[in-house]
Amino acid sequence: MNINSKSQIQNTFDAIVIGSGITGGWAAKELCESGMKTLLLERGRDVKHIKDYPTASLNPWDFKHRLQCSEKDKEDSPIQSAFFDEGSKHFFVKDKDHPYIQESPFHWIRGYQVGGRSLIWGRQCYRLSDLDFEANERDGIGVDWPIRYSDLEGWYNYVEKFVGVSGQPEGLHQLPDGVFLPPMEMNVVETHFKNVIENKFNRCVTIGRTANLTKGINGRSSCQYRNLCKRGCPFGAYFSSNSSTLPAALETGNLTIRPFSIVVEILYNEKLNRASGVRIIDSETLLTYEYNAKVIFLNASTIGSTAILLNSVSSRFPTGIGNSSDQVGRNLMDHHSRAGADET
Repeated sequence: MNINSKSQIQNTFDAIVIGSGITGGWAAKELCESGMKTLLLERGRDVKHIKDYPTASLNPWDFKHRLQCSEKDKEDSPIQSAFFDEGSKHFFVKDKDHPYIQESPFHWIRGYQVGGRSLIWGRQCYRLSDLDFEANERDGIGVDWPIRYSDLEGWYNYVEKFVGVSGQPEGLHQLPDGVFLPPMEMNVVETHFKNVIENKFNRCVTIGRTANLTKGINGRSSCQYRNLCKRGCPFGAYFSSNSSTLPAALETGNLTIRPFSIVVEILYNEKLNRASGVRIIDSETLLTYEYNAKVIFLNASTIGSTAILLNSVSSRFPTGIGNSSDQVGRNLMDHHSRAGADET
């Protein structure tokens, strides 16, 4: 159920999930399906699947600026506007309202709403292989991974069956195959390129493995190939928390979603020697609330989660919860916007 943030509500749950993006949505689904009464906290507004995709079916000529960013958009969001257009800007924050200090150029892309960046991610889905897990040990740098691909293979299978990942099996050890829906077809030029590269250089060219459905599953329809994904997919073919994991969690009757809830800190119980709850600020009323649970899942994105940890100070954790090593916040890796790879 969704709640009115101004009403009197129960403040104790079995589990609390902070953040409603891809990991938060998945955590909520798993916890609720396990029978746990779960509170999902999101700092931004509520977004309902289909209902809150206002531009999903508009034509280019329906927009005032024909999908181009206006000068006002660029002024309000000098960073985000490099990544949105007139049809998708409602899923990105305004930089003017949420500024941050950059000692060197750093493009922090943010979506503050139920669903988070699951509404704007690129949907490319690849498995790590033992080439990745064994790299540190093989190269003699850093700390060796405590797991290998075989430890995760079953979990990859479990997730992909629900998400719906389309792709072509290739039998490459460095790019493990998954539980694929039928692959999207390459066009004539792409097929020609694939054949030339494979014949001349003995390299594999394969279609991207993407969380766009090529056939319907779990009540979601197949991709319509409109190339309008960032506006919100009313067909549910684009995997997001809103179209997939949150409906599954809500169906159990165990989920409470609280939008407009900025988590200030994770509460630590000295006697129990564990996290016991969270303190939030309601962004509409500016009132402070505390919620308690035995299980706390922190999924507020890389930088948001780090900030919450560092702000969660107690006598046990004077520099932030989980920061006894003094490494929290010093080694960050946020989402890629663009990346390249060369596989042999």
